[in-house]
Amino acid sequence: MFLAELQLEEKKAFLELANLIAKIDGKYSIFETKILKEYQKELELGDYTIRGITIENILEEFKNERSKNIVLSELLRLIYSDGVFHEQERESVSLIKKHFGFNANEYDSFKDWVLKIKELKNYPEY
Repeated sequence: MFLAELQLEEKKAFLELANLIAKIDGKYSIFETKILKEYQKELELGDYTIRGITIENILEEFKNERSKNIVLSELLRLIYSDGVFHEQERESVSLIKKHFGFNANEYDSFKDWVLKIKELKNYPEY
């Protein structure tokens, strides 16, 4: 949704992070695959090849609050896309929250917002 606002190196780092999170449970779900393709298109990185950078190195790319907010909200969208919050995803989110300096209230606000957006997107049309 706001990924276009990221700087080029942040965009690449986000795509690395999203891919890492999506396959953290050992496989990509069809929902995660769809969202990863959307991300690549939105980021205008259709020809980017995932390099397999460590999560710690990836997180160093995001310096300002706006970028961190964008990353967390988009990652939560990806994580909740398949309806399952795996333990490995929970551990990764915990690491990201700590690295970015988010407290529990901030995180809960992002999570609630992402879940509401997901609910709206799944709402049947009349």
